[in-house]
Amino acid sequence: MTTNGGFEPVFCTIVPPHVLDKLAQAEDPALAGPARRTLQRDAFERTQRRLTTVIGAPAPAAAALAGPGSPNRTIYDARHRTDLPGKKVRAEGDEPGRDATVNRAYAGLGATYELFLSAFERDSIDGSGLPMDATVHYEKDYNNAFWNGEQMVFGDGDGEIFLDFTLPIDVIGHELAHGVTQYTANLAYFGQSGALNESLSDVFGSLIKQHTLGQTAAEADWLIGAGLLAPRVTGTALRSMKEPGSAYDDDVLGKDPQPGTMDDYVHTGRDNGGVHINSGIPNHAFYLAATALGGHAWERAGRVWYDVLTGGELTEDALFTDFAGLTVKAARARFGEGDELTAVTKAWEQVGVRTL
Repeated sequence: MTTNGGFEPVFCTIVPPHVLDKLAQAEDPALAGPARRTLQRDAFERTQRRLTTVIGAPAPAAAALAGPGSPNRTIYDARHRTDLPGKKVRAEGDEPGRDATVNRAYAGLGATYELFLSAFERDSIDGSGLPMDATVHYEKDYNNAFWNGEQMVFGDGDGEIFLDFTLPIDVIGHELAHGVTQYTANLAYFGQSGALNESLSDVFGSLIKQHTLGQTAAEADWLIGAGLLAPRVTGTALRSMKEPGSAYDDDVLGKDPQPGTMDDYVHTGRDNGGVHINSGIPNHAFYLAATALGGHAWERAGRVWYDVLTGGELTEDALFTDFAGLTVKAARARFGEGDELTAVTKAWEQVGVRTL
């Protein structure tokens, strides 16, 4: 599949490889087995994504049931297999069924659509009403959720470390936001541009949760994946935008490695150059800007971040300084020399990223 301008989609998961790597080394086979199978499946899907990018794939079907300003959702059930998309179990407008996972996926797609439409006037992932497809009950004990360039896929978790991946609405929003990035700035999935890619998904995933709950920046928990970790895990979520590095500290999973400032930037060749790790830095900058401004975070800070993502100036290989500079420019263009400009500038200064 190619997207607007010939953009190349990437395979993006919510659980970072370094978490699964740690889990795969556990002595307990009930913990290590599902993690190893998940890593193997992720590697296969990643290879398939690269192959599809090379040979091309059919263009997505046009929205048939929905008009402008309405979502077109379809939920499929993989029945614990890996053939995608699986059996169609709920279409747009269908009443909720007995499967709570199907219902949550449907609602999460709708909440994502609503945030982008109401806050940013964007009609679906591509801005032109792209149908939103999702598959649930993927594989057995699959410990991840992913956007593969064409659709969402959710595992049920192993029940020991991870629960059902449709439980946190921000996980759904995070993965769909990778699609928005794919159709706009198409940030390369490596190093700082990859960390920006991940951070933007966390930002919009958090905004989707806040929008659904009607929360202000002060009321939000700023956690990504709260409710995903099983009771035995010592932790609250996968990541914290408020305090990167504090989401979990567990005997099996290890400690959350995310830095919150450039002083602790992690240089690594793993995880595509640390895309899930160093994303904590721009995540924290957004949190600082949003909470400094107060109110609903999607109205000002979120608007600035969205303007940069879709403004056409953000290059595929952008560094943190490039993105930061563009947010300052966007804040000035949209809001003038006011509180928004001050909050954005100070936020980047606090995390050690230059804006010039």
